[in-house]
Amino acid sequence: MTRSAGRSVPRSDARAKVTGEAKYAVDASRPEMLHATIVRSDRAHALIKDIDTAEAAAIPGVSAVITSDDLDGLFPRFGHIVADHPILAIDRVRYYGEPVAMVLAASRHTAADAARLVRVSYEGLPEVMSIAAALEEGAPLLHEERYDHGDESFGEAMSDDWSPSNIAHEVCLEWGDVDAAFTDATEIVETTTHYPMLYAYAMEPYNALATFDEGALEVITTAQHPYQVREDLARIFDLPLAAVRVTSPFLGGGYGSKSYTKVEPLAAVGAWFSRRPVKLALDVEEAIYTTRADSATVTVKSAFGADGMLTARDFQLDLDSGAYADNGPLVLAKAVHRCFGPYRIPNLRVRGRSFYTNTTPASSYRGFGAPQGNLAGELNMDQAAERLGIDPGEIRRRNLLLPGEEVLPGARPLDADLPADLEMVLESLDSSRPRGPLHGIGFGASASDAGAFPVSTATIKVHADGSVTLLTGSTEMGQGSQTALAQIAATELGVPLGSVRVLQSDTAITPYERTTGASRTTTLTGLAIQRACADALEKMMAMVSESREVPVEDVKTSDGVISIPGGGDLTFAEAVQDWFGSRAGEVTGVGIVRKADSTAMLPPFWEIGMVGVEVSVDAETGYVTVDHLATVGDVGYAINPALVEGQDLGAATQGLGAALFEQLIYDGPQPLNPNVVDYRVPRSRDVPRTIDTMLAERRDGVGPYGAKGSGEGALNPIGGAVAAAVGRAIGRWPDRLPLTPEYVWRLMHMETEAE
Repeated sequence: MTRSAGRSVPRSDARAKVTGEAKYAVDASRPEMLHATIVRSDRAHALIKDIDTAEAAAIPGVSAVITSDDLDGLFPRFGHIVADHPILAIDRVRYYGEPVAMVLAASRHTAADAARLVRVSYEGLPEVMSIAAALEEGAPLLHEERYDHGDESFGEAMSDDWSPSNIAHEVCLEWGDVDAAFTDATEIVETTTHYPMLYAYAMEPYNALATFDEGALEVITTAQHPYQVREDLARIFDLPLAAVRVTSPFLGGGYGSKSYTKVEPLAAVGAWFSRRPVKLALDVEEAIYTTRADSATVTVKSAFGADGMLTARDFQLDLDSGAYADNGPLVLAKAVHRCFGPYRIPNLRVRGRSFYTNTTPASSYRGFGAPQGNLAGELNMDQAAERLGIDPGEIRRRNLLLPGEEVLPGARPLDADLPADLEMVLESLDSSRPRGPLHGIGFGASASDAGAFPVSTATIKVHADGSVTLLTGSTEMGQGSQTALAQIAATELGVPLGSVRVLQSDTAITPYERTTGASRTTTLTGLAIQRACADALEKMMAMVSESREVPVEDVKTSDGVISIPGGGDLTFAEAVQDWFGSRAGEVTGVGIVRKADSTAMLPPFWEIGMVGVEVSVDAETGYVTVDHLATVGDVGYAINPALVEGQDLGAATQGLGAALFEQLIYDGPQPLNPNVVDYRVPRSRDVPRTIDTMLAERRDGVGPYGAKGSGEGALNPIGGAVAAAVGRAIGRWPDRLPLTPEYVWRLMHMETEAE
């Protein structure tokens, strides 16, 4: 039997997706379905004085116009860490584009026409559009009440202290004696950087279809985490979890932006109110109003000895989390854990704050707080190398943690060989080769406490014909989990890959999966699948022992057959049919992963980012071209190497978007570019001319065959690597992203302008 794991087999969903046969949430429909359109605020901060729905409600085909006043009896808010996000604005709006009312109609066009007739009267309030404004003395408080906690699993995101403030959350991390280390330092290097607001730009905007039937709620949606959405919906409607079914078919991308709850409560409220199925499908502009990544201002001060060794680092992180906290406290906590880099730092202090502002709420985004802090931390390393006269690769080589060393006190030791990864990048870029004018190279390293919280369940069914069904709550959002997880099951059972079918993401049918994010699926869901396969095999061996009357200890299994003394081999189909007495029945194996045994220590694994770039800068325009990109996927073991390489290239490309092009811009209280034309993402012509995606497979992870997660690592250090490369190319260090042609041109001509 050919081993399925470790091979670049074709994606099982490829044909359906390229031919258009694949079904997404937006393709779902129900008889007598109503369509919803959202009435959105055209103010960033204002009291709602009145909502006149009469004219809209009178339009033929309109079934209802819903406001927060219609939600009596429901819990009117949601949020992963802090349940502060109203389903529909309650008493006031806090950002431009906030949902104020929802129109339900027989067609989407009718709903959209009627929405324009809803008249909302406001009383304007002063806006808080930046962190600086949030900190001003006398700044208006955006939230004056304490909200319920959501998920309390992450202690670093919890706080019992509360007082009215525009600071949504604070996190501090410290060890050693930082102040004393700075007193004794040979060189002190300080760097301040600004990371932009970003939109994740999944091709599929948010949409959901909700149905209430006989006291039960069913939602088909674009959620990455259907089980987490189920919890929010159960709380909103005071329903038992068993009465809420959430299904996530194929997702058209997620990148973290579809984590947790987004539009599902709106669709569900519409179905609850109307007692008819309700479908809500946002366009791209509305999706941009729904969530974004935290922008950040980060200052780092590092102390070095004469030998280039770090002796201390001191970080201040300020994140703009927008109008609602939601998942922001956890993003901040992870940013604090990930900003200082995978370096040996005897003395460390990190102080992080996230702020409320009157902007689109921030939440999860690929990298989850790592890119914001890594930009400052890595650029600071490059500036130190210049100051100390040390090669930028060498200063990293001297300071990188070694396998088994501690990254965070009390956490899992480092499960990667970072110096070896760095050598792969240096060799790819040939860093010692002389570069011409306006050419530069840059490197970036990161280590993220990934994997989220280790709770996963998987079910394996071996049917009477020997075929296999794998049930998992993980979501297929383009990363290839449907294929990789089937490869694990086929390898464990010793059956052909084609005999395994995967069913995913239905809270009524598939087993519990906490989340699909934090690069956890291959590692943690894969572990659950291994255990489910072992359980199924053990049960089949016991069945053969009984049906063939041989001691169970004499029954063996290998390569898809079960062997008994005397040379008799049974296929799985024969084993099942023998025991049930006919062509009937099936064997079910269950595998569970929890915070115990190999996954008792957090994080479940460290996700590594190790990248390098070579850039050239146009002298006349300041346009930056990435000529060479090198990434190392330190994944322990690649279940499907082609999928891993695709994930690394996708992550790096997304990181290049933030580095060179992407940013959400506000013109006063209103977003200036919430559309596919003005929000610039990388295009095919922006792809680096030379791409070297390398894999490091040292089998040093806790997952199947020594696997660890991938999908975010290559994004996290890209910003700092590109900034360093541009700095070397033009002779002046940038302090912000994106490195647009205008910004780079101005940096190049700064002295001329000053004269």
